[in-house]
Amino acid sequence: MSDHDPHAHDHHAHDEHAGHDKHAGHSVAMFRNKFWITLLLTIPTLVWGEMIPRLLHFTPPAVPGARWIPVIFGSAVYFYGGWVFVQGAWRELADRKPGMMTLISLAITVAFVFSVAVTLGFSGMPLWWELASLVTIMLLGHWMEMRSITQAEGALEELAKLLPNTATRIEGGRQVDVPLSALRDGDLVLVRPGASVPADGVVREGHSSVNESMITGESRLIDKDAGAMVIAGTVNGDGSLRVEVTKTGDRTALAGIMRLVAQAQQARSRAQIVADRAAFHLTIAAIASALITAVVWFALAAPASFAVERVVTVLVISCPHALGLAVPLVVAISTTMGARSGLLVRDRRGLEEARNVTAVVFDKTGTLTLGEHRVVGMRTADGMADADALRLAAAVEQDAEHPVARAIVKSAEERGIALPRATDFQAIPGHGVQAVVEGRRLAEGGPNLLKRLHVEPAPALRAFAEEAAGRGEGAVYLVEGDRALAAFSVADAVRPESAEAIRRLHDEGMEVVMLTGDAKPVADAVAKELKIDTVFAQVLPGEKSERIREIQGRGKRVAMVGDGVNDAPALLTADVGIAIGAGTDVAVEAGDIVLVRSDPRDVPRIIALSKATYRKMVQNLWWAAGYNVVAIPLAAGVLQKWGIVLSPAVGAVLMSLSTIIVAINAQLLRRARL
Repeated sequence: MSDHDPHAHDHHAHDEHAGHDKHAGHSVAMFRNKFWITLLLTIPTLVWGEMIPRLLHFTPPAVPGARWIPVIFGSAVYFYGGWVFVQGAWRELADRKPGMMTLISLAITVAFVFSVAVTLGFSGMPLWWELASLVTIMLLGHWMEMRSITQAEGALEELAKLLPNTATRIEGGRQVDVPLSALRDGDLVLVRPGASVPADGVVREGHSSVNESMITGESRLIDKDAGAMVIAGTVNGDGSLRVEVTKTGDRTALAGIMRLVAQAQQARSRAQIVADRAAFHLTIAAIASALITAVVWFALAAPASFAVERVVTVLVISCPHALGLAVPLVVAISTTMGARSGLLVRDRRGLEEARNVTAVVFDKTGTLTLGEHRVVGMRTADGMADADALRLAAAVEQDAEHPVARAIVKSAEERGIALPRATDFQAIPGHGVQAVVEGRRLAEGGPNLLKRLHVEPAPALRAFAEEAAGRGEGAVYLVEGDRALAAFSVADAVRPESAEAIRRLHDEGMEVVMLTGDAKPVADAVAKELKIDTVFAQVLPGEKSERIREIQGRGKRVAMVGDGVNDAPALLTADVGIAIGAGTDVAVEAGDIVLVRSDPRDVPRIIALSKATYRKMVQNLWWAAGYNVVAIPLAAGVLQKWGIVLSPAVGAVLMSLSTIIVAINAQLLRRARL
């Protein structure tokens, strides 16, 4: 990534957020181990405590010093299992951002101090079993939370596993296995059938089909011949390839993808800011509620143990634990879902904003079109089959260097047409080419060739060529003797996927706009074929951002889709910048979102992902905070008169249950159809 980052403020926000991460330095294994050990310590506290034997009407085994068992094991639970929450509270208070760790720490510390006081002679019932069960349940909840986040972020680890451990480097005709760190630009490596490509590079020899689905999301195998680009981490098919290394280590496309996914998962978004603010205010409200609860019950002369139990329950049940999980888990899942589908999120705010888009602006060349010329139309004479005409035309042009010649040859190859061998090839400067194919002397070229050979094409061929010229397309003729056999129109071909992409956007009620520097006839021809709503033709690169502002001035929320180079100002001006990554160039600075596959159908998929992500965020925020409206009054004991009282352990179960519901609901995002 370049030193200049237009979204540096977002990264800054992340750095600020990371400093008070409630799980900084924690791991799944730590919470798992603490939970199981704390559970074992809790069992004696329950068995020899006061409440459980009374509720279940059983007498615990008589052992020497039995009255001290809850004290010893309860204290062990507090210092071993609960200390992680106390440490977290200190970090939150040091950052002046009290949150869930502060509430949990307050709850278990109040219960511990009160129980110690009762043990030393203060009147009341100790809360050792409540303390122990509370810490155990909280550890279980945090273990489940850490597991969910780790699983969601696991795509990064899976991406890292795509790279092989070693590469086979060709040195002076010898094959030498070397670690990836030893590879340098310009090295020639052998990629055997079934092996992973060790670095980004260019095929110098061989033919194979490569599975790039794990990088680009493209399900079909991609044919690779000499000159084709290959991406580190993709899997070679049945053929053998010799690849010249062009990028290694952190400069590979895979490293770029991992970097973008990590940044997107860590950066703060608007929804995260709202959730953090809500968690902060909920913490303050919970502490205030706990103080009010204590004052009221002591004023009503309630037993001290009852009042303290109410305070502890309020602190526990109002803990914004699920609120802190609600947004990050959805974001982790959505960004990894996108990465697996070739949709890389550079800026989470761009992903959030995509759901509000009402107009999508496409750059034409290389986005809606291939950026390469192809045969886009043909007309034959005397009943000649189109495939036969294209076969002969491509055979004549095989040895020619002109872009039109390459367009005809490539078009034939893409249609699976086998080309016969041409002999006696000759270029006719300024006119065209000629060669002998299957014993027939054929020539190919434009109007100048017809004049040179004194050929008068059939009216249908001439009309076809004139129509093509009116659309800004080049026209060439296939000639044999004094007859024109066929005419071909050549232009920048529309991508096969573009029509479906625009149809899907129209189905979503979007206005589709095309920006291009091409002449108006060329732009209008593409727009007519794809049913594009608005066209801006002959637009200079510097004017594209003005057109974006013009559309925004009509009240539209605009997504701009371009190649990220000459479209950079427009990408930055748009509400959402979507950059075409072209397979290996994933470090596109200007875009909020990068399409690895350069497939326009990924634009409606981005919008679908944005809408699904937002729905899950809203649902989770309601699940995380909404239940407090009912739970806090119950925890405070407002229905105690009617015998409805929540214990601290039940409060912990309800709080953990909301966390589990949030985690499960976030995982359901994976079912979203993009």
